[in-house]
Amino acid sequence: MPLERVSQGFKDISMTFQSNPLNSDLIALKNEIAIARSIRNIVFTVPGEKFFNENFGSNISRSLFENIDEITASIIVDEIRQSIQNFESRVNLIDLQAFPDFDNNSFDIKIIYEIVGADVPPQQLEFVLQPTR
Repeated sequence: MPLERVSQGFKDISMTFQSNPLNSDLIALKNEIAIARSIRNIVFTVPGEKFFNENFGSNISRSLFENIDEITASIIVDEIRQSIQNFESRVNLIDLQAFPDFDNNSFDIKIIYEIVGADVPPQQLEFVLQPTR
């Protein structure tokens, strides 16, 4: 009988660096919230922005100034998929979609994934990508 890999849980610190008023420790993000935050950080980090790991992140910022259409949405999906597969080994992607929002000059992103080794239902993460200067 093969062994089943069971997670011990995941923990990360909040990027707001707020402290817990009871014990003055930094606020911790746990399990599903920590992984969702990690995925967002990977997507929104530009390669070269993280010290000592110049390849970390995704190049979606290049595509955000292109035409809002299905071709650009496909490029964004490919870039996000590759970045998550490279830098977040705790998840298996189930579905990844980018929907062009022509009225707001943005893309609505929907990521569905399962956490490896955790007994939780598939997670869904949604956010909007829009060009900023």
